Amino acid sequence: MQKYLSRISGPLLDRIDIHLEVVPVPFNELTEMQPGEKSQIVRQRVIAAREIQRERFQETPIYCNAQMNTKLLHQYCVPDQAGHQLLKNAMEKLGLSARAYDRILKVSRTIADLEGSPSIQADHLGEAIQYRSLDREGWGA
Repeated sequence: MQKYLSRISGPLLDRIDIHLEVVPVPFNELTEMQPGEKSQIVRQRVIAAREIQRERFQETPIYCNAQMNTKLLHQYCVPDQAGHQLLKNAMEKLGLSARAYDRILKVSRTIADLEGSPSIQADHLGEAIQYRSLDREGWGA
């Protein structure tokens, strides 16, 4: 896996918003009968988040957070103080690029929209940072 990943350039990985390592689920977890969140509830949350984005960008030619330019990013993706510090620490410790920084902010804005939050909180940023697993050393080891 490491050999394959080494063939993908950093700039290309930077252009992927979300990347995760998916590990096999242990058999005993597969057989547990704990109900998950219903698809209809998730669907309603996604529709609500899309409506938030539609209203946000109604005066622009874009329709979703992923399409934000730098000006819109600075307008709509301002983290709170705790989030700012968390993002700063992640940038320094993980050695993330400026492009990864922008992607994290856009994903965190979407996570906040899914929760109906008007602002980006530290937990939204923390979740978005977790979705950058290919930026970490030792991935797939």
